[in-house]
Amino acid sequence: MTTAESLAPVRPLQRGRLQWAITDTLVLTKRSLRHIPRIPDQLIFATVNPIIFVLLFRYVFGGAIGTPGMTYPDFLMAGIFVQTVAFGAVNSGVGLAEDMHRGLVNRFRSLPMAPSAVLTGRILADVVRNSIIIVTGVLIGLVVGFRPTAGIAGWVGAIALLLLVSLTFSWVSSTIGLMVRNAEGAQSANYIWLLPLTFASSAFVPTESMPAGLRVFADYQPITVIVDAVRGFLLDEPLGWRGWGAFAWCAVIVAICAPLAVRKFQRRAMH
Repeated sequence: MTTAESLAPVRPLQRGRLQWAITDTLVLTKRSLRHIPRIPDQLIFATVNPIIFVLLFRYVFGGAIGTPGMTYPDFLMAGIFVQTVAFGAVNSGVGLAEDMHRGLVNRFRSLPMAPSAVLTGRILADVVRNSIIIVTGVLIGLVVGFRPTAGIAGWVGAIALLLLVSLTFSWVSSTIGLMVRNAEGAQSANYIWLLPLTFASSAFVPTESMPAGLRVFADYQPITVIVDAVRGFLLDEPLGWRGWGAFAWCAVIVAICAPLAVRKFQRRAMH
């Protein structure tokens, strides 16, 4: 005999919009992370990349680069860490462009999910992936002579800043990825600005060796400020204004790129 309770309509769980957005973000983050064991080539190549740069700069260029007050491995590794997470953040834009091109986002639109989760889920997954790569970078650095003197607070500060950099440049990459039509275009467009910004900085050489005009730009652009802050954290050196300056640069970039990415995504998702 059917009871009145069995005839009652099934009601969805009562959750706030923010709670739904967080849940959907975690689901799509898990989806992106599942690609790692299924397509291990992406993580392998991303891990090999910093190893190649460390060996190249340490043993090919290291002898010709003067770094007063510290060994070249101690100087180099902060730049490698920042370069690694910045390059890894390109995956956000490439993956997003690929999802848009394949029509996967149109499938998400048919589901009762928060639209923002498509962006935040992929970006969060790339932050997790970059965390794995950072560990590899630290290990290879120790092998080639990197000797950090930071205490617990220094390591926490350096790792927190690196993860923030990963998040920041993922938003930049996502914005660019939504402006192009395919994954190849997203990758090329991101490296056009990222490569000059990385090499015209204090990541691999002291800015004092650069021409006067270039040095002014290099001293205050975000990569240099961030690299110097990470270096200060890891080597237990005074940070000065670069400590708060690094976090300020990240905050400004996210404040500009996150709304642009969301707006661009909404426009493309509606077509």
